[in-house]
Amino acid sequence: MIFTASCASPLGGIVLAADEIGLTGLWFTDAKYFGAGLPASAAEADTPILAEARRWLEGYFTGQRPAALPPLHPSGSPFRRAVWDILLTIPYGETTTYGAIAQQLAAQRGLEHLSAQAVGGAVGHNPISILIPCHRVIGADGSLTGYAGGIEKKRALLKLEHAKI
Repeated sequence: MIFTASCASPLGGIVLAADEIGLTGLWFTDAKYFGAGLPASAAEADTPILAEARRWLEGYFTGQRPAALPPLHPSGSPFRRAVWDILLTIPYGETTTYGAIAQQLAAQRGLEHLSAQAVGGAVGHNPISILIPCHRVIGADGSLTGYAGGIEKKRALLKLEHAKI
């Protein structure tokens, strides 16, 4: 069963989703892929995982560097999950590029090359925004590209983290 909860943020409304294992979704209400993968049977409730995610977000948006993530349980293909695992290694306040992620994933898989565009697709379909920090991925030229929540939100998240952009 998937449960949902809403919360406010300085950047707009957020909807959280979780199952009994962990957080399955976190979307800004105006995000491009809002609710992607959220089943119609999802019910609004206040579960311990959702409460923990809200506390994490409250700390994050007040400028605290959260120590530990709540349990995460994103659903996606093995390729997407591998990209999301790499996103989790990007330090708070730092950025990387789609190409760098492609190189890292290619090395992990013993490949000579992996498409940065394929990585971009996986980054763009990250179901747990902010906590799986897709906002920390930028273009090779340093441009802010491809954030499903909107470029202004991406800029605001990076500014909150004091990232050099």
